[in-house]
Parts: sequence; structure tokens; C-alpha cells
Amino acid sequence: MKAFILCGGEGTRLRPYTYEIPKPLLQIGGKPILNYVIENLQMANINEYILTVGYLAEQFVSYVGDGSSFGAKVDIAVETERLNTAGSILPHKDKIDSTFVVAMGDHITNLHMSDMIDQHKKSGAVATVALLKHKTAIQFGVAEVENGCITGFKEKPVFEHLFNIAIYVFEPKIFDYIGEKEDFAKDVFPKMLSSGEKINAYIFEGVWHDIGHKSEYDRLNEDSEVAKLLEDLKK
Repeated sequence: MKAFILCGGEGTRLRPYTYEIPKPLLQIGGKPILNYVIENLQMANINEYILTVGYLAEQFVSYVGDGSSFGAKVDIAVETERLNTAGSILPHKDKIDSTFVVAMGDHITNLHMSDMIDQHKKSGAVATVALLKHKTAIQFGVAEVENGCITGFKEKPVFEHLFNIAIYVFEPKIFDYIGEKEDFAKDVFPKMLSSGEKINAYIFEGVWHDIGHKSEYDRLNEDSEVAKLLEDLKK
């Protein structure tokens, strides 16, 4: 099975660190974020990757090479312009003839890819989207109002949300819905839903870090946080 690993972003929210190093190659716990992505995919016996890169592309070429150092086969696709998440895989559709995975190159998670792939195949869907279950506690009483009148109160309620964490399993048919420079969440999925296409949901409650801001990156690189993170990834 093949996987696309999307590494084209500039990581502007992590500057000044990303002025000289692309976000997927920043280190957490002594190794690049990209290593965690590849290791997670390899746990599902996925060892063939297409890396889409743009910003500081030469560093990916130097670090990853042909993938042999990871025990994998890697093709590096250098983008000369921003193609967005779905648009970045479109030029490579001729390389895909079966179920495949798309993952971001700058996320750390302990999501079980093999479970997600199994669920996807059983669903019969063209697309499966990983959703992180997250609970938000409100620290105030929340009023319920109908026709201008209060009908009740919920004291400090807890709301559940399902976040799209940009890990996908697709069938080749997904390319029928992808246009140039399109985004999965903004363009492709709405197009699929309006066409009556089924999108399967894979819900999990594990570890997931986007590492979107400098403060979070610094926090994760503190010894105690890294130790906990590495331990969680083994679960």
C-alpha cells in the first residue's frame, strides 16, 4: 500500500524555527516530526511513500533520499507552487491503482493505521476520514432559550466535538472529485457529499499533536512532556 505524506507547508506559525528548517524536519524528543509519521505508517506495513514538498525542498531530498535509511521506498515530488492538500496528490494519480493513505508530514499521533484501513475497507466507502474525539468543558451555566424565554439551564456542560485531523484512507475513485489546487476539507469532501458519495468516519481518542505554534513546540520539547509523548505513542 502507498501513502502520500504532505510536507509542502511553510510552517509560518513556528517561526523563527522554520526560517531555516521545514516544520516536518523540526525535532521533537531528539528526532524529526517526519520520523514519527513514517514510523506510524510502518506499523501498518506501509513502506512506500510519495512525499510532496515545496518549502526548503532540498532538505527533504538530503534527509530522506530514496527512503532506504527508513527501510522504505520514497519518491519526492517537488512543488513549485502551492497546490493545497488535494491538489498536491492530483499529479500522481497514475501511480495509484488501489487503496492508499494520505497523511500530513507535521503531525504526531498514535492512531492505529491498520485499524483505520480495515474499517475503511469494510465500509465500502471511497473515503475515510480520521476524527479525533475531543471534549470541551464550559465553566459557566449555559441557558437554553426558546422564543425569547429561558427553558432551562445546563450547569458547566461538557460538549463533544469530532475534529478532522487530516489523516485519510482513499480509493482511487477519489481522484474523480479532485480539481487543481483544491483542498480536501474545503472543496473535495463537500463535492462528494453533494454528489451523494459516502464518507466513512474513523473516530479515535488517542494522541494527536499538530504542533501548530512555537509555544506548543517548546512545551513538547521539555523533558517531561517528551517522555509522556513517547510513552503514549507506544500504546
